[in-house]
Amino acid sequence: MRLVRRILAPVVAGLLLTGGSSAQGVSPRQLVEVADLDELAVSPDGSLVAFRVQRPSIERNTHDATWYVQPVDASAPARRVGEGGQPLRESDGASLAPAGVAWSPEGRFIYYRALLDGRVAVWRARADGSGARVVTRDEADVRRFRLAADGRTLRYSVGATRQQVSDAEQAEYDNGIHIDETIPLGQPLYRSGRLDGRAATQRLHGGDVIRSPLLADVPDRWREIDLMTGNTRDASGEGAPSAASPHDQVATFKPWKLAWDTHAARAAMLVHVTEWQGIGPRPEVALLVLAAGRGARPIRCSDALCTGKPITAIQWRPGHDEVLFTLTDEGDSQAQSIFRWHIASGRVFPVVRTSGLMNGGRAVPDACAASAVALVCVAADVRHPPRLERIDLDSGDRHVLFDPNAALAADMADVPVERLQWQDAAGHRFNGLYFPARRAAHRPAPLFLTYYRCSGFVRGGVGDEWPLATLAESGISALCINAPPSVQDAVTRFEIGRSAIESVIGLLSFRGEIEPGSVGMGGLSYGTEVTLWMAMNSDMLSAASVSSIAFSPLAYTLMSLSGDPFFSRLRTYWQLGSPEATPAQWKRLSPAFNLERIDIPVLMQLPEQEYLHTLDYAVTLIRDRRADLYVYPNEAHQKFQPRHKLAVYERNLDWFRFWLQGIEDPHPSKARQYARWRMMAGRRNTALPGQVHD
Repeated sequence: MRLVRRILAPVVAGLLLTGGSSAQGVSPRQLVEVADLDELAVSPDGSLVAFRVQRPSIERNTHDATWYVQPVDASAPARRVGEGGQPLRESDGASLAPAGVAWSPEGRFIYYRALLDGRVAVWRARADGSGARVVTRDEADVRRFRLAADGRTLRYSVGATRQQVSDAEQAEYDNGIHIDETIPLGQPLYRSGRLDGRAATQRLHGGDVIRSPLLADVPDRWREIDLMTGNTRDASGEGAPSAASPHDQVATFKPWKLAWDTHAARAAMLVHVTEWQGIGPRPEVALLVLAAGRGARPIRCSDALCTGKPITAIQWRPGHDEVLFTLTDEGDSQAQSIFRWHIASGRVFPVVRTSGLMNGGRAVPDACAASAVALVCVAADVRHPPRLERIDLDSGDRHVLFDPNAALAADMADVPVERLQWQDAAGHRFNGLYFPARRAAHRPAPLFLTYYRCSGFVRGGVGDEWPLATLAESGISALCINAPPSVQDAVTRFEIGRSAIESVIGLLSFRGEIEPGSVGMGGLSYGTEVTLWMAMNSDMLSAASVSSIAFSPLAYTLMSLSGDPFFSRLRTYWQLGSPEATPAQWKRLSPAFNLERIDIPVLMQLPEQEYLHTLDYAVTLIRDRRADLYVYPNEAHQKFQPRHKLAVYERNLDWFRFWLQGIEDPHPSKARQYARWRMMAGRRNTALPGQVHD
């Protein structure tokens, strides 16, 4: 009889269950409850900044958004001014791109879009915190809005009304749902996902993976409200550009990024020097400014600091002849630096250099808010969760304005982290963030790694599913690897990933830090693909955990109804046609054709929106006791419900402690989980780490 070593101290078992941090450093619960900041906007006079804070609530299984206003000079603390409701989300589960916040011209109010009381409307909050009220009371949800320059009118767009959407959903339910290219097969078809805060029927519009609510293709209708009287009328559109605007000429440059200086009628642009197909290293960009007037010639930034550099964001410095631009270093955990380009002199001056993100703490494309004298940015790096900082544009001095994650930052101060750089035998260079394990007697530790992106405050890899700091505190070293710029050939792309992983395992083993025979791996999306590639083509892994699909004949069948968008993407990124047309490539890439080569235990924690796509290979692995599958209801590609996030973190922690350390949490609620895993271990007929034999 095989026995697995157990955690016997009741206090430790309780901490594993409840997420306390005193004994295990940073807990999964702390990582789930990180507050995020976004939607920054500086008041017209530059004295105040408005921003939104999103906080997950595990108890209520939701996210709360709150609006704050604070003096840019930090002369007073942040003031809560209004409720932001539930954050709106993309169909893949990620937070929706900024919906916009607008200041009234005199700086007394902020206007913002919020989901409250079951509707998406525009709200107005007083900057002094004395109250907020809803402005629009439309029967349809507000999609976009624009505040007039004089602050007297507000234009907003709507689509189908909420009742029309509900009626269309019910009509389909009553009459049967017709299957065509818009149906996302492989998920429930009636009110199958959460969009705009409600269970919504989803359809594919213009692609094979992007889902939208029913009737989302109804064109925008613009309306205008008089903010003095409250009278609302239909409007012709969101407003045409000024006659002095260089709008017509800008289009000829096909800008990748664009920033308007409305006061001087000019535009700053980032333009790709060569065409880009969306895969591989992004081509060099040129930073240009185009002034008003037909026939105006663009001015190009030619300083060494803006030429041939990875510029990812641009904005104007208010009241100055300067463009502020952000560099994002793809080779160093996407570390960001900000510069200012003085257009008349052509000189570029550094503002701030960081080892993390200065743009929102999560997604690279977001931007700071700018006044004439300072930037207000959301800063985040490997040791510091998101916080609001003021950066002086001339001196570069940094000052923390608002820190909702101070307690977690204090705990992270004691977590060892190393920026690791290495190269393989072919000369490919790689980098990542390494959390060395808390080790007993300096013995080599097991290793967990995830492969994709590691930017800002790294909680659990892309998708936030593997609690890296908690794993390290529990005795398992954790490594997040930044994938190099993608190449179009799928086999080459995956083999570069395999080389990155195998070479770093060799490096850490040579250093005596990890046990090369005790390595686990996990990933989402591209990270799932590389994890399963390793399981099929390498003997380096002892256990794996995935949270997305890999391509298989069943996935091909379910997605093929969407037609050309799907077929084109499949050919471009994976060089796949149908299984009959390209059998050799399917044999190389798909786990469905390589089941005999997957001989490690695989934990699959999948969203309800995707799990059916995996069943032609998952069922065989489950029946053969090589996989354990959990499905999370009403979840999309990236899980977002706080309770689900906590469950995923804790199960991944249990999974890798079991397979890499031979440790079980003895809490009674987990008994069936470990019974299954012990049966899986019995199939392998090998002892787990720390096992003793009867």
